[in-house]
Amino acid sequence: MSTIEKLIVQKKFRSTYQKNMISLLYTVNLLNDYQEMFFKDSKITRHQYNALRILKGQYPEPSTVKLLKERLIDKNSDASRMVDRLYKLDFVERLDSITDKRTVDIRITKKGLKLLEKLADPVEDFVQPLKAISKKESETLNEILDKVLARLVDIKTKGSK
Repeated sequence: MSTIEKLIVQKKFRSTYQKNMISLLYTVNLLNDYQEMFFKDSKITRHQYNALRILKGQYPEPSTVKLLKERLIDKNSDASRMVDRLYKLDFVERLDSITDKRTVDIRITKKGLKLLEKLADPVEDFVQPLKAISKKESETLNEILDKVLARLVDIKTKGSK
């Protein structure tokens, strides 16, 4: 009996693809919980961490909420509210946009950069669950996930036309 079968107490699946989907979803949820637990002491969420990393990549140039939203891993995150919370924590600053007076640019602050620096080494623990597989298996997993991502992007692109 596989791990997913034990965890959800289900022995039969319609297909190996259904079992793959359920295993992936279950694993992603556990990884998300693992990350949330890790960030608890930092007073930020995994979504906010992702946003700060994106802003760090843009630094010292400002960014927009739109760009942030496009690059976030979780597309369902409310980027505007997230920016508001990061602003209250002094991890981002708001700037008047030079190109569009109707929008506000955002930029990571020195405090936000320091937080990311402080988290750099501990963040290596993120990959700890994946160390259950070999480097070769990790490369194979990346190839497989890349195929699945490409198919999902293709489906989404065709579906939106």
